[in-house]
Amino acid sequence: MIQWEQTMEIKILRRQGKSLRRIAHEVGMAVNTVRKYLQHEGRPFYKKRKTVETKLDPYKPYLQERVKQARPFCLPATVLLREIRDQGYRGGVTQLRLYLNSLTPVVCEEVVRFETEPGAQMQMDWIEFRKGKNPLSAFVATLGYSRVSYVCFVENEKLSTLLQCHEDAFDYFGGIPSQALYDNMKTVILARDAYGLGKHRFNSGMLDFAKHHGFQLKVCRPYRAKTKGKVERFNRYLRYSFYNPLASRLKSAGLTLDVQTANMEVLKWLKETANQRVHGTTKEVPLERLERERSTLQPLGLPYRGDVSLARCVKEPEIKAPEWAPHNPLQHPLPVYDRILEAA
Repeated sequence: MIQWEQTMEIKILRRQGKSLRRIAHEVGMAVNTVRKYLQHEGRPFYKKRKTVETKLDPYKPYLQERVKQARPFCLPATVLLREIRDQGYRGGVTQLRLYLNSLTPVVCEEVVRFETEPGAQMQMDWIEFRKGKNPLSAFVATLGYSRVSYVCFVENEKLSTLLQCHEDAFDYFGGIPSQALYDNMKTVILARDAYGLGKHRFNSGMLDFAKHHGFQLKVCRPYRAKTKGKVERFNRYLRYSFYNPLASRLKSAGLTLDVQTANMEVLKWLKETANQRVHGTTKEVPLERLERERSTLQPLGLPYRGDVSLARCVKEPEIKAPEWAPHNPLQHPLPVYDRILEAA
């Protein structure tokens, strides 16, 4: 719509005797537009357009309620797309995303991943959902090559629970990777560089478990949690695409998500959704890549039967270095230490 001042300018130029073509050139409009507003009296206006109903319109009340239930969390468009398709929606995801952005704008952070060889590494992390009298956490393990993930909901993060979750994950993957990457949790590591640079003091129970199954323990550098970015990214996906939709749905019915229900639902979600989706980085289906990775995994062995009660997470007052450790270590240029730290 042109402004009222432009309409007046057109009429003034016409009164000055200028041609329609000359007026159109001066005001930057088409000749037919100039002719139209010369014939029109009063302020310019457009006819009101008819409102066209979209395929998404019947589902907007449901979407508004789901977004309201999940606050302060956001539900991904892919999750809500599955829900409304079950109700009969036949449109695409683009108009759904546009509508959801008008309700709750979503900011995505792009992260570049370091790729690993098949069977080389598994990244593990805890994700805490609920504290208090009814705590709820999830053990999450992701294979670095295929991006296949395993999730187990638990009520505690004790060492015995951690070891059992590992064995369940190995069964789910169909083999054991060469290395497992963790953050600096006490159930894995007690002291960094305790016996020299890069020679950490691991939790004895966890170390014995790793030796039993034949994989190497590796920990991230302090304050560098994104080193295990593959599992960190999956944690976000798990929270927003699985936990928040399920917990909010139960909450609307006056129920609280428990461990048994969460584990039953998450296995179904992993099989039908998480490990069947086309991964954003690899552009392949994780379960299909697992078929290629499985041949490079170590075969499953006997279950671990070690006594983890001896592995107490207590910091000793003094840690003595082994006899072979030099009392006056040789000094090297700083780049040497940087390379060692990067490899730790």
